[in-house]
Formats: sequence, structure tokens, C-alpha cells
Amino acid sequence: MAAGDGTTATIGKSVQIRGEVKGNEDLLVDGLVEGTITLSESRLSIGANAHVKANVAARDVVVVGTLNGDISATGRVELRSGCHVTGDIRAGRLSIEENAIFSGKVDLVQSSGSAEKGSAAAAPSSTASADKPGALFGAAK
Repeated sequence: MAAGDGTTATIGKSVQIRGEVKGNEDLLVDGLVEGTITLSESRLSIGANAHVKANVAARDVVVVGTLNGDISATGRVELRSGCHVTGDIRAGRLSIEENAIFSGKVDLVQSSGSAEKGSAAAAPSSTASADKPGALFGAAK
């Protein structure tokens, strides 16, 4: 199955896996996983019944249940209401809903294309603000 074909693999709530989980399709974990989960081009969803003790890497990660481990995502990480996450997050975007519990560090990394856009967008505003009295570099004129 190719990623994005509308199907999602599921690890049910009575399933326990200890070891390494790898794949190229979206995955819903609702059981117990200990080890590592790697879905480099797919979405990982950690369901409400899930207890995951693993470092995870995926394109997008959505957490509703419990995760103890680091998250690395090339896209978006969503911590939904009621989730418990302990570990560091490295992602392009992060969303944390009210009543989500998170303990760890966050490192938001920008792709080189969006970093260039951000610099280009910031340049005109800093030039414009330099013309205003009281701006950081405006008083030096």
C-alpha cells in the first residue's frame, strides 16, 4: 500500500509490541508499543487507549493517548486534549490543545525554503521600522 491511498494500518488496544516498528503507510497505535516507531513519509496517530514507550519518527504525529519518548516529525506534531507526552519534540510545526500534558523540550525546525521566506518577509518590516523614531536602529540616524 502506498502512503496517502486512504488506508491506515492499526495496532489494536489488545496488541503489545516490543521492538522496532517501521512502515510506509499511515499507522494508528491504540495498544502498547515499546521500542521505536519509524514512518518516514507517513502519519502516526497514537490513540486514546495507547501506551507508547518509544522514540517516534514520522512525517506527522498526532497524540491522543500516552507517549513516553522523543518525537521527530518532518511536518506537524499535534498534542490533543487529554494526551500525556514525556519527551522532546523536534518538528516543523507544533499544535498543543488545551488540557494536553507535555513535559520536555521543543525544537521547531524550519525547512530552508520557509527560512528564506521568513528572512525576506522580515527585511522590509525592519527597514520600515528603522524610519520610525524610537525604533531599534532609528535613533542612530
